Amino acid sequence: MRRFANAGLIIGAGLSISLGACGKGGDTPSTGNSPSGAGQKKDVEVTLVGYAVPKAAHDAIIKKFVAKWQQEHNQKVTFKQTYGGSGSQTRAVIDGLPADIVHLALGGDVNKLAQASLVATDWDKKLPNNAIVARSVVAIVTRPGNPKQIKSFTDLARPDVKWVTANPKTSGGARWNFLALWNSAIKAGGNEDKATEFTTNAFKNVVVQPKDAREATDAFAKQGQGDALLNYENETIFAKERGQALDYVVPDVNISIDTPVAIVDKNVTKHGNREVVEAFAKYLFAPESQAEFVKLGYRPAATVADPRFPQVKTFGTVAEYGGWTQFQKKFFEDGGVYDKIQAGKNN
Repeated sequence: MRRFANAGLIIGAGLSISLGACGKGGDTPSTGNSPSGAGQKKDVEVTLVGYAVPKAAHDAIIKKFVAKWQQEHNQKVTFKQTYGGSGSQTRAVIDGLPADIVHLALGGDVNKLAQASLVATDWDKKLPNNAIVARSVVAIVTRPGNPKQIKSFTDLARPDVKWVTANPKTSGGARWNFLALWNSAIKAGGNEDKATEFTTNAFKNVVVQPKDAREATDAFAKQGQGDALLNYENETIFAKERGQALDYVVPDVNISIDTPVAIVDKNVTKHGNREVVEAFAKYLFAPESQAEFVKLGYRPAATVADPRFPQVKTFGTVAEYGGWTQFQKKFFEDGGVYDKIQAGKNN
């Protein structure tokens, strides 16, 4: 259990972050396309599109990569960056945002890019660690002192516990929350009927379901709703480092929240910058890059023990439940399991 000052500053996965003077995105300073020194190659520009939370890590990693590339290749690389909710960023790329590389919150969002013929269908085989560059788990944020003594996802189904989560229909983070509950029931030996029963009972205790993680955090921290909030572990760690004072627990049966990167092949081919984009994508997995993600509270990309994070005894993965395409269709499309659970809340 951990404590930290001012709950309202926890940021959610859907928070839009912008850079510089570019509205939703920003540019690193550019010097044009002319070589600036004898023997220097033509400048290259790379557009990175990401979900909001890992922005600070990317800022640090890009700085290191640019210096490394300049030294080793005598070529200047500039980056355009834009950040926002994973779903909205995915739609923007499909609608024409010229991303060369994406870092999204869900593998399902990358699959949408593949369905739009922007990304290779085997994108998860193109990079190390199945293209998963940063990992987290679901944490249960409680009121100071954890007065309800909430220790596991099972406690969220107790009649005396009220809790907050974003709506899985609109929030990628909330889908991870839902999967964490479902997985906990399955890992306890339950079948799908038992998992449905447990998840239905737990969702009966949800007091509000805002559209995204930021609004869910505000409902809990600023409006005082609920006894608990489901959020990414990395978000709570990030908040702690900024002096906030909430307790949280990390259930030891949990879900591996995997955030993927992918090269947008169609755009890279058009822009003629594949060598640099592929090098940067691989650099995201280098130890110095992984260290920047860990600073933000992400667990190392590989599933390894690390004393900085509470131990999770049993990890579930979305692959166990058919992967994101199948999981999305089964649980969150109209008439799916989630809609049935919502209908069952009133029974």
